[in-house]
Amino acid sequence: MEDFSQEETWRVFRIMSEFVESFEVLRQIAPAVSIFGSSRAKRGSHYYNMAIKVTKGLASAGFSIITGGGPGIMEAANKGARLGKGKSIGLNINLPFEQKPNKYIDIYLDFRYFFCRKVMFVKYASAFVIFPGGYGTMDELFEALTLIQTKKVIPFPVVIIGKEYWRGLIKWIGKKMLADGKSISPEDMELFTLTDDLEEAIHIITNFKSR
Repeated sequence: MEDFSQEETWRVFRIMSEFVESFEVLRQIAPAVSIFGSSRAKRGSHYYNMAIKVTKGLASAGFSIITGGGPGIMEAANKGARLGKGKSIGLNINLPFEQKPNKYIDIYLDFRYFFCRKVMFVKYASAFVIFPGGYGTMDELFEALTLIQTKKVIPFPVVIIGKEYWRGLIKWIGKKMLADGKSISPEDMELFTLTDDLEEAIHIITNFKSR
């Protein structure tokens, strides 16, 4: 019978190596903002262009920009970072379908484990900006809100861009989770800001930074 214990032991060392390399590379990028959104957003589309504008503004204000390193909103955000003359970071994940890093990345890290990568998105971020996206974007949004809600991290701004896209979800949270289910508290609805105003988004983040 095959013994998997040795493989499990070596997996611990691979996990450690991902953390150690990431800590060494990213420790000097603060302050930074992590940007999330669909990898399927087309170049020149509405939210793609919005991602360029908001990250250019944040980079010009002194923030590094962290993305998942791939196409779509991630590419747009890294491009905006370049245009704003800020540090452009891509945290890529190895997937069964290959995700190629976009060409606007200055600092690149490759991850085998999702949870190691997710730690880096939070650890070095002064804020999260969430654009329309799929399961991965939802995962990052709710993880951030959970960590802030449970006081596992120092609170930071979570700015959600795209009222038309997100309005239904936010309404459902307010009705089903808050009003009907009492599963969250009223103050939990204040852990994020939903907006289409990019200047407001930049102001929220830069103002929080100055406290």
